[in-house]
Amino acid sequence: MSSFRSTPPHAEHPDRTVAEVGEFGVIGRSLVGRIQPVATELGPGDDAAIVTAGDGRVVISSDMLVEGRHFRLDWSSPRDIGRKAVAQNVADIVSMGARPTAFTVSLGCPASTPVSVLDGISSGIWDSATDLGAGVVGGDLVQSTEIVVSVTVLGDLGGRSAVVRSGAQVGDQVALAGRFGLSAAGLGLLLAEIDGFPELLALHRVPNPPYSAAWAASGAAHAMTDISDGVIADLRHLADASGVQIEIASAAVPTSDQVHDAAAALGVDPLEFVLSGGEDHGFAATFAPDADVPDGWTVIGVVREGTGVVVDGRLRGSGGGWHSFSTLDRPSV
Repeated sequence: MSSFRSTPPHAEHPDRTVAEVGEFGVIGRSLVGRIQPVATELGPGDDAAIVTAGDGRVVISSDMLVEGRHFRLDWSSPRDIGRKAVAQNVADIVSMGARPTAFTVSLGCPASTPVSVLDGISSGIWDSATDLGAGVVGGDLVQSTEIVVSVTVLGDLGGRSAVVRSGAQVGDQVALAGRFGLSAAGLGLLLAEIDGFPELLALHRVPNPPYSAAWAASGAAHAMTDISDGVIADLRHLADASGVQIEIASAAVPTSDQVHDAAAALGVDPLEFVLSGGEDHGFAATFAPDADVPDGWTVIGVVREGTGVVVDGRLRGSGGGWHSFSTLDRPSV
């Protein structure tokens, strides 16, 4: 994070490449007109940033997007990619009850990449961070064979206890916040080159996590997790961490009529999208048996003794979601 010039994006021809503009020129472009929040004591421009942590603890999560594996520029705009990178990171710390305070962003790209692409990614990241009251305080830019976006988010618990995966108790209600299967259905439509489902395509490109519902639940939930790999897969993570079994009814999982319509157009079972599709970035939590679940949450099941996830009376011991080293011949975007 050495010193660099701040060149307004409009001062460079949009067709210029990253190699022509240079590392510090690209970084400087991303900072023009940006305002840091009060938590940023020292932002970009020195060897490291300084971010205050009023709680005395910092919640940290990192995620990476790789071109061709997690996004395609012919499907998503650079700004969409930046916003998606932020959303998937923030959902991880919000599921623990934290609020984001700062981001660091590392970008890799070929030297021939148009600088306008990185301008767009930076714009999406900054806009999303600003919407959340956070800032981008540093990072790195390197040459790579494809575009890589790596984001780390710092979060503040505000003096509250973290909500972890391992807190589910037998008898708890299992509830979800958000709608599920929309991103996976959007991906299926893009792969099949089918138009006519704008909401699904938009939510595949940029997820819309229900942050407010997760924050509302943080004082009452026994356990909580972000749904990034799919409902079954992430409920299994929660069940394994807590040493319990989770039983759910598939019909209770909140979704959209468009998911069913898209599944019909694609000739597939909509439950594959709803239960196994990832990247919706909703939330799952467990609450005491007699608790009133907060607004925005839908009860879909119960915690029992045992292991694994039971769906409609059938134990789903494995599978049911995305994992990074699956042998796919398509991107997981």
